[in-house]
Amino acid sequence: MRTIYEIIRRPIISEKSTALAEIAGKYAFEVAIAANKHEIRDAVQKLFSVNVREVRTMVMHGKVKRVGRFETKRPNWKKALVTLAEGQKIEFFQNK
Repeated sequence: MRTIYEIIRRPIISEKSTALAEIAGKYAFEVAIAANKHEIRDAVQKLFSVNVREVRTMVMHGKVKRVGRFETKRPNWKKALVTLAEGQKIEFFQNK
């Protein structure tokens, strides 16, 4: 059994994900590649004390990059879009 910190690696904070969070209540996370939707739902609910309505996952394929004259491939990773129940939100940064 994985812990919630092994399942959820980090939140993805970008311009697009911030707009999704403000408009639709959807939050993006980088999660373990072997985690399934049920584990992600339970981890987010325990970690942030919110009710999760929906979880969508996708595998982001690593890019091929050049290092000098050689090509290397970045590792694949999994992204989860978590939709919260109405009226709930997650505060990543505390405003003082």
